Amino acid sequence: MIELGGGAEANVGDLIKDVNESNFMQDVVEASQDVPVIVDFWAPWCGPCKTLGPALEAEVTAANGAVKMAKINVDENQMIAGQMQVQSIPTVFAFYKGQPIDGFQGAIPGSEIKGFVERVIEAGGGDASGGLDAAIEAAETMLEEGDIEDAAQTFAAILEEDDQSVAAYAGLARAHLTKEELDEAEAVLNGVPAAISADALIEAAFAQLALARQAAEAGPLAELSAAVEANPDDLQARFDLASALSANEQNEEAVDALLEIFRRDREWNDGAAKAQLFTIFDALKPEDPIVLNGRRKLSSMIFA
Repeated sequence: MIELGGGAEANVGDLIKDVNESNFMQDVVEASQDVPVIVDFWAPWCGPCKTLGPALEAEVTAANGAVKMAKINVDENQMIAGQMQVQSIPTVFAFYKGQPIDGFQGAIPGSEIKGFVERVIEAGGGDASGGLDAAIEAAETMLEEGDIEDAAQTFAAILEEDDQSVAAYAGLARAHLTKEELDEAEAVLNGVPAAISADALIEAAFAQLALARQAAEAGPLAELSAAVEANPDDLQARFDLASALSANEQNEEAVDALLEIFRRDREWNDGAAKAQLFTIFDALKPEDPIVLNGRRKLSSMIFA
């Protein structure tokens, strides 16, 4: 990962900006006095732009400050597009010291995108080496903040650069799960290379997929709660309630419901409660208090 002069990592918001006619001089011409600035001319209706843009963003983010990026919507900024003689999109220019130094038109393969960004960095006297860690962090932030589509596109762009990236496979699968695209998530996970398929992140994503499929079949939460209250010995209703709770991201309550099944009859339905507990544990982070407390309670029951 490339570091800035002070050793601090670059803020993603400072690296990639939406630029218009009012701030073009500041965020492109003036900014390029310090580091190169890649300018991406795009439009919402442009299909190739939707692939090229995230791929460029992934490379710029990975460079961690050695290059910046400006995104210009040509529909909203026709004057700039005209001055730069943009005749088709996507069109990309690289600025350094206030002047265009490189560029291309149309969508290009990931390897060529990487090469372009490296050339631009080197033209600005920077080091083009570095990994994709920052790009993964940026995509994770997008996912957490609900920017699902951009997160998915960034994870996909990372995989074009590194098809052994466990974090990118898991992240892309989780993005699909967030959009309730279960088949697409499964396809991503089934495409993970065998050498990394046993990684904990991949196993967690598979567990999340399993829970999502169960959630799709779960009944109404209120009805299941009423059924358990009416007949506490109805373990199937309690198990279905746990699935519904998990579907509503009430994982702590789901774990409690499953532990109660295990307490009442640990062998019920071929040990389904214990198996479901481990699925939930696998789907969450190992240090999650729900996991730590749930495992402790389960162990106390097993060894009581």
